[in-house]
Amino acid sequence: MSSAEWVLAGTLEELKTSGSKVIKGGIAVFYHEDKVAAVDNRCPHLGFPLHLGSVCNGVLTCHWHHARFDVCSGGTLDPWADDVPAYDIKIEGNEVWVNAKSRNTDTIEKLKRRLQEGLEQNIGIVIAKAVVGLVESGVPADAIVRIGIEFGTSQGTGWGSGLTILTAMRSVLSKLDKPGQILALYHGLVHVARASSGRAPRHLLGPMPTAGAHADRLLEWYRSCVEVRDTQGAEKVLLTAISNGVPIERLAEMMLISVTDHFYLDGGHTFDFHNKAFEALEYTGADSVERILASLVPLVGDPARSEELHHWQAPVDLVSPLRQAFERIQKQKQRDISEQEDLLDEEAFVELVLSDRPIETVERIVELIVAGEAPVRLARLITVAAAERIVRFHTQNDFRDWVAVLHTFTYAHAVHERLHRSQETLLNRALFYGAMAVYHDRFLNVPRANRPKISDKEETDGRGGGGSPEELLGLLDQRQQVNEAASWVAEYLRAKGSPEVLLNTLGHCLLREDAEFHTFQMYEAAVAEYGHWETRSDAFAEYAKETILLACTRYLAAHAPTARELPHTAKIAWRLYRGERLFEEE
Repeated sequence: MSSAEWVLAGTLEELKTSGSKVIKGGIAVFYHEDKVAAVDNRCPHLGFPLHLGSVCNGVLTCHWHHARFDVCSGGTLDPWADDVPAYDIKIEGNEVWVNAKSRNTDTIEKLKRRLQEGLEQNIGIVIAKAVVGLVESGVPADAIVRIGIEFGTSQGTGWGSGLTILTAMRSVLSKLDKPGQILALYHGLVHVARASSGRAPRHLLGPMPTAGAHADRLLEWYRSCVEVRDTQGAEKVLLTAISNGVPIERLAEMMLISVTDHFYLDGGHTFDFHNKAFEALEYTGADSVERILASLVPLVGDPARSEELHHWQAPVDLVSPLRQAFERIQKQKQRDISEQEDLLDEEAFVELVLSDRPIETVERIVELIVAGEAPVRLARLITVAAAERIVRFHTQNDFRDWVAVLHTFTYAHAVHERLHRSQETLLNRALFYGAMAVYHDRFLNVPRANRPKISDKEETDGRGGGGSPEELLGLLDQRQQVNEAASWVAEYLRAKGSPEVLLNTLGHCLLREDAEFHTFQMYEAAVAEYGHWETRSDAFAEYAKETILLACTRYLAAHAPTARELPHTAKIAWRLYRGERLFEEE
């Protein structure tokens, strides 16, 4: 017997008298029904000392939340509590020895299974502990996210906020430190579980036996089904296209052309959700194509079509000019623009999009596209204009109107991302919808919030903010520090503070909260849009980067603080994983 492996627990007589004992290594030893058993002293649910519990009929019950365990094997009777590590016992003479190494350790497969169970039963602490264990075991984030995507798309009525949050949080992981990455994955998976809770499994309809149908014909069929809100027909056509081997990008164009056949569907959510689903496909693999894409079809069943809304037709008719613009773009051949020729004044274009001249904006977009300007560049600038609306959003507005400017920004971001991946001209219609949404938000900048100015301190010593990001976190511990937080960030950036540190800090400003759906969208879109400007350092690019970060900061500050229940659960899970004692006896 090696003293390094076995720990003396005392004599049998001592255990019979005391009933239980805690020994070195935090192991609780019990004498019950003429047998000795040993388990970890920390309840795996939330860490309460198990030696303070009771044993009856072979069941050890924790007295805090009444989690129950087989005292011999450590197996739990309750789905919200994990198995407690159990230890082998040796009795030599009258001495009781306990093996210091537990006989039931968490394997990666067991952790994945627990994550699946946590999702199925919508139990946050189970999800949190599984995420911590998987990340600490070196499991790639994509493998963890894939479990959530596969579960979420197999339940309920289709793609929604939970899957969007999970996909968005996957996208920002590279900007976060390790604690932030764990929180991001946990938040995303919890929201998938919540969105799926109580929903029936989703069963796919299956493809048609039309292997010979070419992609253009299937596109025609799909658009026709979407036009009349026939989701069953649309799903069968989609699954047929997948079965026929239509490439992913062509599938994306097929579905998004149908989405842009009508104006700004469901306030931009329909396009945005489609974009996120196709982003998810980039790291979930070919096996997920059918289920992920089919989960989008319910979105086209009954979305609001903005050309039918009054404010798109009066007092200014936007519908007719837009339809005329689409016809002109399709009829006129787009010419190639030389690398030396630059027809676009970026600053002037952004100001035009922000102006009260929507018809002029439409005409300018048409002119630029026909002249050969890259639509993706226009999309990037429209997104900057949408971010500027958030920077100018005055806190005198109704609080609920934050969501209005947020919707426009995240929609413009989604269009920008899709145009990076597609040259399909029909998708250019989405540019116009985004620009008109920015126009409709103009009244939310009346009065206009002032852009943060350089402080007197910065003007005199040249250093400005440049302080510790903890100061920003401290500001967001208080309610409605919108302008104060924006001023801090402006000074930090002008003092040449690290953008990487700031993005990580803004991530923690989000992830330490019980954030709602739109706040996750805001952070992810800001991170991605900032990245598109990172390689440029000219004056306009610096303005664009600052605008994006200020917009993100103001939105986060407007929606903090919250109860912070979710991150507290994740913190407990991480402390349990590290073997920390969460409870101490006085």
